[in-house]
Amino acid sequence: VQLVESGGGLVQPGGSLRLSCRASGVSFDDDALGWFRQAPGEEREGVSCISRRDRTPYYADAVKGRFTVSKDNAANTLYLQMNDMKPEDSAVYYCAAQRFGQGSYMCSNNYGVDIWGKGVLVTVSS
Repeated sequence: VQLVESGGGLVQPGGSLRLSCRASGVSFDDDALGWFRQAPGEEREGVSCISRRDRTPYYADAVKGRFTVSKDNAANTLYLQMNDMKPEDSAVYYCAAQRFGQGSYMCSNNYGVDIWGKGVLVTVSS
């Protein structure tokens, strides 16, 4: 069981990045999947999560309208498209999964994650 993130890096304010999370040993049909982030000195927070138990993906208020989560079941890959990025988006971004979970609950409560990726650094700076 493994989650491996990629796609992080340095981007200017207003720019875009797409994160990828390649999963193994995770059910893209049954499990909740999502993205969390942690900035220095801050607690880890849920950014965006999805599951078949949610009608729509969950997004944190700070990223609504700018970030989009998606998945490719055939490729076992979860994505996070980040647009109009801001310096406050700078953080280590983690991919996460919960067995048979609900994405909105996992993200909003930062609770119940069974599997974490190692994280990827995103820096938004001019």
